[in-house]
Amino acid sequence: MADSNSWKAIFDYKNINSFNFDNGPYILQAEDIKIACQHFIETSQREVRILCKQDSREDRPDVFVQKNLFILPKKNGSYYIVKGEGYVDIPNITTPIIEYVSKLDFDLISSTVGDSEMQYLDFAYANSLIRTFMDDSSLVLTIRGRKYTPSFSFIVNGFGLDVESVQTEVDAGYEGRNSLVLVEAKNSKTENTIIRQLYYPYRQWYENTGKTVYPLFFEKRMINNEPIFYIWQYEFTNPLDYNSIHLVKSGRYRIIKNEH
Repeated sequence: MADSNSWKAIFDYKNINSFNFDNGPYILQAEDIKIACQHFIETSQREVRILCKQDSREDRPDVFVQKNLFILPKKNGSYYIVKGEGYVDIPNITTPIIEYVSKLDFDLISSTVGDSEMQYLDFAYANSLIRTFMDDSSLVLTIRGRKYTPSFSFIVNGFGLDVESVQTEVDAGYEGRNSLVLVEAKNSKTENTIIRQLYYPYRQWYENTGKTVYPLFFEKRMINNEPIFYIWQYEFTNPLDYNSIHLVKSGRYRIIKNEH
């Protein structure tokens, strides 16, 4: 959670409490965050990256919760503080667990070493679960790690925003003949996430490839001491609208060995 005392100091230093967020977002510079928080001792109370990392509704500081705000990167060293809904719910999947037969005819022994979300995502992809869920056998791994967005404009809660060269990170991107699938992976139960985690990479690759882009949210959960793979497919019904995110389908799977 972003430190509430630090954000109170930032709001006091820049007199943000008097700003009318109904008229548009407030643009905050990283340098102002550093100056306002320079007297704090703990790194978590001074580090810009940590203070601006608010990946769930619960990560927001008190002033953001009270004023119904969230934060988005504008460009390197610059942020938007926006009023309205910036997060999307990740609904629990309660439908029966689907038994998915691996497309491999051997065990992936190396996948049992470790316990990272990337490891489980790679395991699901290697067994062709991602291809099967998306009904696209042409998907191949082409994107991983951090990259920078091109410049693009979009609408958030009715406000027009411009973004320039913001760093994004996807856990995996799979390109097919006609589409691109971008995955945000977690290793524990997540109830909501900031839409930015899906929208910025979505716009980045929508702009760069011209292909249809499908954002996925992926989780491994342990149920009765066995890994169960949860997948949610989202879409943006309007590529220019941050808030047009919509859940298309979801499912949970048990990967079982191919005995043939």
